[in-house]
Amino acid sequence: MDSQNLMMLSEQVIAHTYNRFPILPVRGKGTRIWDIEGKEYIDFFSGLAVCNLGHCHPKVVRAIQAQAEKLIHVSNLYYIEPQIELASLLCKHSFADKVFFCNSGAEANEGALKLARKYAKEKAGEDRYEIITMERSFHGRTLATLTATGQTKYHKGYAPLMPGFKYVPFNNLKAVREAIGSKTCAVLLEPIQGEGGVNIPSEGYLKGLREICDEKGILLILDEVQVGMGRTGKLFAYEHEDIQPDMLTVAKSLAGGVPIGALLIKEEIARSFEPGDHASTFGGNFLATAAGVAALNAILEEGMLENCRRVGEHFLARLQEVKERFPFVQDVRGRGLILGMELEMDGAEIVKEMMKRGFLINCTMNKVLRFLPPLIVTEEEVDRMISALEKVFKGIKSSE
Repeated sequence: MDSQNLMMLSEQVIAHTYNRFPILPVRGKGTRIWDIEGKEYIDFFSGLAVCNLGHCHPKVVRAIQAQAEKLIHVSNLYYIEPQIELASLLCKHSFADKVFFCNSGAEANEGALKLARKYAKEKAGEDRYEIITMERSFHGRTLATLTATGQTKYHKGYAPLMPGFKYVPFNNLKAVREAIGSKTCAVLLEPIQGEGGVNIPSEGYLKGLREICDEKGILLILDEVQVGMGRTGKLFAYEHEDIQPDMLTVAKSLAGGVPIGALLIKEEIARSFEPGDHASTFGGNFLATAAGVAALNAILEEGMLENCRRVGEHFLARLQEVKERFPFVQDVRGRGLILGMELEMDGAEIVKEMMKRGFLINCTMNKVLRFLPPLIVTEEEVDRMISALEKVFKGIKSSE
């Protein structure tokens, strides 16, 4: 079946929850993907920060192949060797003492919300259930994580939302302090807001939140679903401020493209989860955790963090140069290889024009071009993308 007929069939049989671009990818390697027609694209979106290692990293592919030949699934009623190995690696390279595995970022955040409430009720009383989150945040699509998300556009049509959430402005310590009340049990936030527009907090913000949470006896939960696993140039974004959260969620790139989620937890808090309190049938299955072990080892052993920092600095500098030349670029910001360029106009058509030129980028919050290339991207590939972007921008400028 040709691409046109496949896309038509998709519209007939798949729920319309995405407005899809007319591309049918069939193969990928490194920073490149190829569509069914054979056209090549350099991927500056990485499947929404999933393919941090690039497409089809050989270590991940071999791990999946080897595991699939042996055992794919049993049940979490039994011990699962690669699950134990991945949990050990995550604990070794983070603040955490325990890990709960699931299948997505939303599920990881759901687990964090449940555990925060259960821990607080045990330690401080039944009325401690309220969670403070940030405006312009994004935490998932389940009813609880949707409610935690501080963007009203995601709430539309799903009222009544779950009780027990307060929203405050991002990067505002005073607002957090004023929002804390007798029912507050936790603060949940992304260290860098990705979906909200690549919003990076001021230096000292995370440290200030840690101090407030310690002072008030509430938990600090970090959602690193998008920015964890090396995206900022460190394995976890919290490391940039030398703090430790009480819980942290990861997913997306944890297994190099295979669906997985994980909740990282300090020992004292993890004790509040007892058998039967929370579970996930597929969470931490053989296939996903074998891929996760391979992916995490590749990040740690192949210089990806250093490359992320170096190329990220180059990328940000090149975006600054573009800003100087085009007055409709309002701001550029980023850390490592999560970068944003805020425009005066809608960015959707720019994404389409870049696609025609063989580059996959993203636009979020209508006006922020978001760049999330694999951690293996090169300066030469960044320069090629910048050159294409400038040509698109010159077309906009000449038509004004």
